[in-house]
Amino acid sequence: MFRWFENRLNPYPVEEPTAPPTGLIPFLWHYSKPAAPYLALMAFIAALVAFGEVYLFRFLGDIVDWLSTANRETFLADEGWRLAFMGALVLVLLPGLTIFSSLLIHQVLLGNLPMISRWQMHRYVLRHSMNFFANEFAGRVSQKVMQTSLAIRETVMKALDMFVYVITYFVSMIFIVAAADRRLVIPLLVWIVVYAALLWYFIPRLRKISADQADARSLMTGRVVDSYTNIATVKLFSHAGREELFAREGMDGFLETVYRQMRRVTQFQALVYINNAVALFAVAALAIRFWLESSITVGAIALTLGLVMRIGGMSQWIMWEVTGLFENIGTVYDGMSMMAKKHELVDADDARPLVVNKGEIVYDDISFHYGKEGGVISGLSLTIRPGEKVGLVGRSGAGKTTMMNLLLRFFDLEGGRITIDGQDVSKVTQDSLRSMIGVVTQDTSLLHRSIRDNIAYSRPGATDEDVIAAAKRANAWDFIEGLSDMQGRTGLDAHVGERGVKLSGGQRQRIAIARVFLKDAPILVLDEATSALDSEVEAAIQESLFGLMEGKTVIAIAHRLSTLTEMDRLVVLDRGEIIETGSHRELVETGGVYAVLWKRQSGGFLAEDDTVAGEAAE
Repeated sequence: MFRWFENRLNPYPVEEPTAPPTGLIPFLWHYSKPAAPYLALMAFIAALVAFGEVYLFRFLGDIVDWLSTANRETFLADEGWRLAFMGALVLVLLPGLTIFSSLLIHQVLLGNLPMISRWQMHRYVLRHSMNFFANEFAGRVSQKVMQTSLAIRETVMKALDMFVYVITYFVSMIFIVAAADRRLVIPLLVWIVVYAALLWYFIPRLRKISADQADARSLMTGRVVDSYTNIATVKLFSHAGREELFAREGMDGFLETVYRQMRRVTQFQALVYINNAVALFAVAALAIRFWLESSITVGAIALTLGLVMRIGGMSQWIMWEVTGLFENIGTVYDGMSMMAKKHELVDADDARPLVVNKGEIVYDDISFHYGKEGGVISGLSLTIRPGEKVGLVGRSGAGKTTMMNLLLRFFDLEGGRITIDGQDVSKVTQDSLRSMIGVVTQDTSLLHRSIRDNIAYSRPGATDEDVIAAAKRANAWDFIEGLSDMQGRTGLDAHVGERGVKLSGGQRQRIAIARVFLKDAPILVLDEATSALDSEVEAAIQESLFGLMEGKTVIAIAHRLSTLTEMDRLVVLDRGEIIETGSHRELVETGGVYAVLWKRQSGGFLAEDDTVAGEAAE
């Protein structure tokens, strides 16, 4: 039975995720739409339960009147059918509705509804550009995905379940009391007006505080996660104390919003209690007066006082529910500011998969500035022939890595175009583009999964034999065989820790190289691919790297110029412009900028000196 209800709502919608609207109601509807029929049914049942509970008070008043005047000998004969109906309401109808409502809420909605939001948000965030993630804490993004999805559930379900229940309850109460004695409705209406005024005054203020609190919570969490993510840096500089203060500033900001919220809650609670007490006193006083005048029955008094005491307790519940509701609304608003951001990089409407037959790459008069003044790359043109191996040389900031990022379309060009076999990279699908390019970067980041998963990430479905062959070609198999983790998993099953922290830099780099070996893409980009390797290991895999390059178009970036000497052609960049091109031998013999860089190497690495180009010119 439980499984049947749990399967009523698919938590993983297959539709492609789209940018949600920015208004609160449209934003909530965007993520709750798949669950709309079940949410409507939940609200309808809440209304039925509210009406049934109010009707029980009517029955209580009737019982008091019956018992006051009824003949014991004929009581069951006279009122038996009413008693049977109320027995069925108490024993069958209300429990049945409550059980069905519980199955609907707990089995259908509570788990599946936030997962629908979480799934859609996660898929949408994954498709954001690199620029988006460069400007956000990873912990902050993940926290907002998790918090916002839960807040959407709480907001939608509380609003429907609570408000429908409360409105039905209050409306039914007014009609029931009016049927007993219209005069007793007056203090109840006054109570409702005062209570509504208190809600009208406090709710916007609590909502504002809740929005501030959600933002402060995200900042606090982001600071804590940032410390954990960069724990090696914290330890290296002995800054645990400094990180404590950094986190405490965030915690202080969050705690201040909690204090502000609790002050308002205390004021709200005190005024609500006073309003309840006055309402109870007024109704009781009027009821006694009318009884003394013999114008009201004892049953009507029992009915009215029972309802007033019930709504007194309910008002406290409503207060806490409303407070929680608007705390969640604040969280939704906070998450909306991030989740509603449109993708900076999207596939063109008519984008087709990239087809690579030869591997020719053409940078055609490209310009790109990262949105800053001054040119990173301005009017650069470069043609890389099919199967050619080109090394990019230049000091930091010359534009080498930018050229790689633009080829992969991590950013869109501001001018010109880049083509692969004549196909504009901005006109093909991003997934197909990146599937045709194997990349090894200097900053190798591994997933917190097994060695097997990390290597096979480039080719899902690869066999263990394929994975092992790639690891051997990258000179990684020897250390993989000896790996084990805290759970006792060994070899390919061993997990590498967050970002591969359990491995050395050289080991991470070899796993990354093995991953590209397995991918076997027709275009290869090496961005400081061997910088984390010692000379002995580098020499051991150099032959394998050249084997990997065979038949591929290669772009290699390295500060260690000795790794580029075997390239077919070297391209020297300075401030986003090509200033020299030729083979290693040709450039050294020419005596230009590259020759100066070659001579000024220290330990085989490129010297970082802005005056090098000037010296060469002299």
